Amino acid sequence: MTPSSIGMGPSLIGMNGLWVGGIVVLVIIGLFLLFLVIREISLYLQALFSGVRVKFIDLIMMRFRKVNPRIIVLTRIQAGKAGLEIATNQLETHYLARGRVSNVVNAMIAADRAKISLPWDTACAIDLAGRDILDAVQTSVNPKVIDCPNPSQGRVTIDAVAQDGIQLKARARVTVRANLARLIGGATEETIVARVGEGIVTTIGSATSHKAVLENPDRISRTVLEKGLDAGTAFEILSIDIADIDVGDNIGAKLQADQAEADKRRFQAEAEKRRAMAVAQEQEFQAEVQKNRALVVLAEAEVPKAMADAFRSGNMGIMDYYRMRNIQADTSMRDSISREDKDETPQ
Repeated sequence: MTPSSIGMGPSLIGMNGLWVGGIVVLVIIGLFLLFLVIREISLYLQALFSGVRVKFIDLIMMRFRKVNPRIIVLTRIQAGKAGLEIATNQLETHYLARGRVSNVVNAMIAADRAKISLPWDTACAIDLAGRDILDAVQTSVNPKVIDCPNPSQGRVTIDAVAQDGIQLKARARVTVRANLARLIGGATEETIVARVGEGIVTTIGSATSHKAVLENPDRISRTVLEKGLDAGTAFEILSIDIADIDVGDNIGAKLQADQAEADKRRFQAEAEKRRAMAVAQEQEFQAEVQKNRALVVLAEAEVPKAMADAFRSGNMGIMDYYRMRNIQADTSMRDSISREDKDETPQ
């Protein structure tokens, strides 16, 4: 072995190691690609035999875009067999937007069979808005019946009072059909129920007598339908049928009785107020009497002083004084005789 051959040994070993490593990497890449091919070949063959053109590279790239190829291929086949031309890219876009691809395709097939115009963009917009597009198409083909009021909300009847004070309890059934053109931004079933309930209450309330409503229940249906309650909603009202109508309480009589009771309490309060004012006024009068008596006593106390002054000044003599005393005694005797006569008068 020559020195040159000994020096070339390590370099050859290094070269061989690189070749082995490269071969291993290529083998791994080949196995990965083979796995991808085997994994998607069944879907590709299924689409090919179904007459739908789907590129094999698109199936592989769907995995990298986090798209389920099975859903895309199956819905594409379903649409193609139904005579609808929907591109693979459109299905992928709706899938990546968190849309329900199968639901949209089924709705478009149902709409096409029912001769209803439903473009792909409109169907996707309705689906992304949170509406069940398949249920909307089915409701458009097969009208839906809505109970008014909704029993799930705890109410069984719509109560209204006619002008004669009699309460009527009604229950209606509304037949609606979905309007796909107004499904985006249109009001839901709750709005229909609320509007129909308002129309029933208005119609019963405007009736002069509850008997007129009982004789012609269809009057409610005609009046409510004429108001165009489906405006701005996602539905078209086909008919409103009064399922049941019963007579309730005499609300007018109850209101009159309550009003009479309230008036009685009000009048009693006013009478009590007047009595209290009279009592207060009587107390004031008694106080005024006592005040006047005090003034009289004060005035009587001034009489002896005036007499003393008259004696001092000589304006009054002793005989004048005795004549005054006689007059006072005579007056006192007359008063006592008059009191005795009053006491002896039979009651």
